[in-house]
Amino acid sequence: MSTHEGAIRLATRGSDLARRQAAGVQEHLESRRRSVELVEVETTGDKIRDELIHRLGKTGAFVRALDEEVLDGDCDLAVHSMKDVPTEGMDDLVVAGVPVRATPGDVLVTPDGTTFEELSEGATVGTSSLRRKAEILATRPDLDVEPLRGNVDTRIEKLLAPHRQREHEERIDADEEDDDEFERTPQEWFDDLREIERRSLEREVDTEYDAIVLAAAGIERTGIGRGLDVQELPPETFVPAPGQGALAVTAPDGPFAETINEAIDHPRTRVETTVERVVLEELGGGCVAPMGAYAVVQGEYVHTVVRVLSEDGTDEVSTTRDLPVESHPEAASELAADLAEQGAAELIEQARGTDGEAKRAE
Repeated sequence: MSTHEGAIRLATRGSDLARRQAAGVQEHLESRRRSVELVEVETTGDKIRDELIHRLGKTGAFVRALDEEVLDGDCDLAVHSMKDVPTEGMDDLVVAGVPVRATPGDVLVTPDGTTFEELSEGATVGTSSLRRKAEILATRPDLDVEPLRGNVDTRIEKLLAPHRQREHEERIDADEEDDDEFERTPQEWFDDLREIERRSLEREVDTEYDAIVLAAAGIERTGIGRGLDVQELPPETFVPAPGQGALAVTAPDGPFAETINEAIDHPRTRVETTVERVVLEELGGGCVAPMGAYAVVQGEYVHTVVRVLSEDGTDEVSTTRDLPVESHPEAASELAADLAEQGAAELIEQARGTDGEAKRAE
């Protein structure tokens, strides 16, 4: 890697998950004998904390500020969650590297080990994603899906808060009444809690969630899943967002980008995310439509599942198709065109209209 002098400045968001993702890229580059400096940048998505993701404008709320650091020459590279990167033009930047992908699917997290199938009728499930909401309701229309915002830690704290607080009160009451219902004292119980559970005891409860749905990759990369009751949801049904679990490292187009590509690009992940993002781009889903696309390289083919739904999950257009690896971009485009003709374009247009009406009503 000799086409760039000095330490490589890598722009990243400041959240724990973003820093961990950037650190993985940093380690990969440093293994190639390059010095890498992480530069934290605050994005639009970080500043508007109370808005749901799809209310932040078009896709790119977490991306633009980082890329501007690169375009201005203050940083050399930027690392993003692939699903946040717009499919439209990126000025003079390219996705120089796509490292090996983490688990692409979603997981259900509950405070007591309840599975998705076991959730009671009317149970409250939290998510910030239109896609997840639609897929949940398509399978379980009896559930109540409520908005959930924040980083991975915050979302889990919001889930645990009412349950751990209620348990704490029960233990305190039993201790004061000399009731031997519990073997451990409240202090012993507290001492055994993980840090995130202790923080949940101090959190104000707005909505009581019975479960939340998150990206598996976020749970894996933060390591926060250890000790939690986590159920992997099947990606063929709960079809993940295009590019979910993958990272995109952007750089100015040119020799340096080619060098980064040689260092960190994972060909299989590149093919899979290309298929997913071509379908997304052709259908124009962005982040306003409940749409999932999931591709897996299997020999000479890319097994691809696409699901486009109405926001309430009652209508959908979906398909499963094996695309040839050799012509995967063109085949993905044809797949998207077929879905559009089958009604996917209409569902996406309806989602755009609903989103616009909601914004005007605010």
